[in-house]
Amino acid sequence: MQTVKAALVAAIAIVALVVSLLPGLAEENRSLALTISLDGAIGPASASYVKDALAKAAERRADIVILRLNTPGGLTTSMREIISDVLASPVPVIGYVAPSGAHAASAGTYILYATHIAAMAPGTNIGAATPVQIGGPIPGLPGGTPDKEGKDSKDSDRQHEPKDAMTAKVTNDAVALIRSLAELRGHNADWAEKAVREAATLSANGALHEHVIDLIARDPVELRAKVDGRVVEVASGKTQRLATKDAVVEIIDPGWISRFLAVITDPNVAFILLMVGVYGLIFEFMSPGTVAPGVVGTICLLLGLYALNLLPISYAGLALMLVGIALLAFEAFNPTVVIGLGGVIAFVLGAVMLFRVEAPGYRLSWWLIAIVTATFIGFVLVVLGSLRRARSGPVRVGAQAMRGLSAKVLDWSENEGHVFTHGERWQARGTETFKPGEVVEVANIIDLTLVVRRQSRPAKEIHHDA
Repeated sequence: MQTVKAALVAAIAIVALVVSLLPGLAEENRSLALTISLDGAIGPASASYVKDALAKAAERRADIVILRLNTPGGLTTSMREIISDVLASPVPVIGYVAPSGAHAASAGTYILYATHIAAMAPGTNIGAATPVQIGGPIPGLPGGTPDKEGKDSKDSDRQHEPKDAMTAKVTNDAVALIRSLAELRGHNADWAEKAVREAATLSANGALHEHVIDLIARDPVELRAKVDGRVVEVASGKTQRLATKDAVVEIIDPGWISRFLAVITDPNVAFILLMVGVYGLIFEFMSPGTVAPGVVGTICLLLGLYALNLLPISYAGLALMLVGIALLAFEAFNPTVVIGLGGVIAFVLGAVMLFRVEAPGYRLSWWLIAIVTATFIGFVLVVLGSLRRARSGPVRVGAQAMRGLSAKVLDWSENEGHVFTHGERWQARGTETFKPGEVVEVANIIDLTLVVRRQSRPAKEIHHDA
């Protein structure tokens, strides 16, 4: 009887253990969907974020990665890094333009074309993929100019072909990239080229009708349900059937490195860091030993240069800025005004030329340039005022500064003796005889010997300490 009871208790314990483990086992068997969100301009921080997230997805053997897009575009270099990572990912990447009201413009269009499955939420749009990396909207691109009958003509298209060699080169390269992505994913390559050459755009319904995207989904739940069961080809060349309907969803947030890059790679922040660094070093050189300006300046300067290294800049503009700053630093030690004004002009021209992109989110603020320029002009004006006051004020050093000072006679013998003035003991001589303690006036200084006389007017300075 005891044996039966013990066996029954053991069976109940085993059943309870199995029941408790069932939810965990079911959870482990469910597919994993990781979500990445790209909001705002595409830059070095975005590329770092996507690379780390895709690496984590591969490490955790996730079933899919949902790349949510809401971007006006960004830097071509960062866009190409993201595309390369998506194409090399062993985990299927689903591009999803969301929420309603979002858009995937410019660089976002290329990235969406690179994903294994492209989706959009209602009320979103895609397109306007004309490259602007060369400093603004490309002139001369065909815009579908209508002819006299109101239809686009081939002749008008030929008339609007890019005339500038560099413009044509950048445009054709962009067209080749987006067409290759469209052909790889089986999407509309002709409209992709139109988005580059004519900055064409489409709504979500239009994109689905033109076979630019694969589906429309109102929310991530509907998206996972619609892609469930689809077959995609991953980087290894193997096909993979998606099982995402009941997937466990996890959101991958940017790491601290990506967040840090997002801050310092803002052109305005990089510009400010550069200026703080330069000013800190100038103040340290003007007042050696203060330490703090030198330390802060060095750190900010290195951060600013690191940020500039990640951004597409004009080295001619950077060189002009550095020349301008060097001239202003020289002005601080050797005031001439002309050098200072030359430094301001060189700095402004360099700042205007510094960033050779006009991508959304990567423009240098004109207000910031104006404020920094006004600061430099104020610096030159301060130096000019100090120079004027120094020239119009009384002489502080040399023989001329000694003339007219009061001196106290320490000892005197015939026509020679010693006097105390300006905090120092001097050898003196004169044509008269003086008594110790008598106050005289300095008439001249010859070979470190003062020529003194009796006071004829109120003294400039009287010293009573011997």
